[in-house]
Amino acid sequence: MTPRKRFSPDDPREWLNRARSNLALARSGLHEAYREDLCFEAQQAAEKAIKAVLLSRGIAFPYVHDLARLLSLLEEQGTALPEPVWQAARLTRYAVATRYPGITEPVTEEEYAAAVALAEQVVRWAEVQILGRAQDGGGP
Repeated sequence: MTPRKRFSPDDPREWLNRARSNLALARSGLHEAYREDLCFEAQQAAEKAIKAVLLSRGIAFPYVHDLARLLSLLEEQGTALPEPVWQAARLTRYAVATRYPGITEPVTEEEYAAAVALAEQVVRWAEVQILGRAQDGGGP
């Protein structure tokens, strides 16, 4: 596997690279991993993709995991958000609560598949916003 080119931390492309890396981990479906942890990676992929778009627009953002809050910042600045991207706000629950034992019920296979699908949509959308096209969906 050839690693992606790294960019400076203030370059939206580096944030996209990190989002793709998290997405690759989420997609891995490792049998040794809890689905909750894989969903956390899906949430991180969406979060970093959204922050990449914010950065590309020159919009300052807080370092929070609340995807609805981050998406609202984009919308307030005039970025039209498709409904599937708004749906990614549902991933926020995987940012904290599901990462610790006993706080929530275990994530089901269906919930895991839905989380990965939402993250994929957000990353593809961010790629179009920043690069003008979606990438091939390959590894990180």
